Amino acid sequence: MVGWVRGFNGNISRMARTMGIPVVGSISNKSLQMHLIRGFATDAGLPPHQEIGMPSLSPTMTEGNIARWLKKEGDKISPGEVLCEVETDKATVEMECMEEGYLAKIVLGDGAKEIKVGQVIAITVEEEDDIAKFKDYEPPKGDAADGGKKSSASPPPMKEVAEKPASSPQPNVSKAVESSKAGDRIFSSPLAKKLAEDHNVPLQSIKGTGPDGHIVKADIEDYLASYGKEATTPFSKAATLDYTDLPHTQIRKVTASRLLLSKQTIPHYYLTVDTCVDKLMELRSQLNTLQEASGGKRISVNDLVIKAAALALRKVPQCNSSWTNDYIRQYHNVNINVAVQTDNGLYVPVVRDADKKGLSKIAEEIKHLAQKAKDNSLKPEDYEGGTFTVSNLGGPFGVKQFCAIINPPQSGILAVGSAEKRVIPGVGPDQFKFASFMPVTLSCDHRVIDGAIGAEWLKAFKGYIENPESMLL
Repeated sequence: MVGWVRGFNGNISRMARTMGIPVVGSISNKSLQMHLIRGFATDAGLPPHQEIGMPSLSPTMTEGNIARWLKKEGDKISPGEVLCEVETDKATVEMECMEEGYLAKIVLGDGAKEIKVGQVIAITVEEEDDIAKFKDYEPPKGDAADGGKKSSASPPPMKEVAEKPASSPQPNVSKAVESSKAGDRIFSSPLAKKLAEDHNVPLQSIKGTGPDGHIVKADIEDYLASYGKEATTPFSKAATLDYTDLPHTQIRKVTASRLLLSKQTIPHYYLTVDTCVDKLMELRSQLNTLQEASGGKRISVNDLVIKAAALALRKVPQCNSSWTNDYIRQYHNVNINVAVQTDNGLYVPVVRDADKKGLSKIAEEIKHLAQKAKDNSLKPEDYEGGTFTVSNLGGPFGVKQFCAIINPPQSGILAVGSAEKRVIPGVGPDQFKFASFMPVTLSCDHRVIDGAIGAEWLKAFKGYIENPESMLL
């Protein structure tokens, strides 16, 4: 019995994760709460301890970063205390301790990146005297990504490598170059090949002086010394290009993955209409006069667009839906995601029940969420649960018209262009007037929204924009 317990010891956390038992990562409204699995003494003599794994903060999260540890090794910890800050694809979230004890070992320190969900990041113990026993602790390999799976084939390659020098009298340097010439194939060392590519040197015109006729670095250098001017072409200037490699942020990696999936799997089609915004601008001016008098937030054109989109979704609920393999899910809540561009990437915080909120409330929420996005402090509840998205590149950037990519699992996104004045013909031959028009393009998932349904939604949206008083009823 003791032997069985020892075999089970130390692997309980990894076995739990493999079996689907939650060991880390649930969300509260304020911060991250942890679920831990208790470890026991192992054959290595480690005392009882707990493994803290990288938590899963959202259904799409597969990895995260450690922003910083607020506790250090040896510190006493109590329930509710913040251990560290975890950087996800959307925000930075605090991770709280659930049990009393001591932080014995920080496995992955400040700035650790691309940590798989479930990978061990720290060890806690109950007794202070046990802290020193984890000084040199290292988690078993394969603990996170493969759930503790280990390859039984790993020892043989090590043995094979050890036996090769005894069976082969050739020097190790021969491994750095390819085999001798065979037929029309030209063999060269990797360094010589790279040097030839950089200077556009044809290898077939060079006689190798290395072992078995291999072309080596010295052969390329001799060729360049004799025929350098002829060998160098304008293509060789490409090697002098100046550039900077910018590492992917979590938000950019997740955005890239989701939008690529969207474009590859969702049958997009696009509908564009022009909306006259003269009455909308006039109403906005009147409302902002009242807002300034009462100390409220100014109302933007985008706030009015979001309200109109929400009311149109309530009128045409087929567009407020998502596709699944078994059914179309039609939502009863109208939650509008609003695209916000920041230095870190694109965020889409959500305005919940936008159809039921007043313009003043919508304006206040959007400004608050946009600031949180720029500060990289959005919580999961700030961006999850949207049913439709609005992306406005017209007002902030002057883009005339564009087609946006659908934000899955939603089935529609509205792209808003910039308003411009146009000449409108009158009744008589010499009569005309000016009016401002704002183009909008609706991207639709054809599996959910048929063309006529998308056109019906745009008609409803245009009606609210061109008769904005109806939004206040």
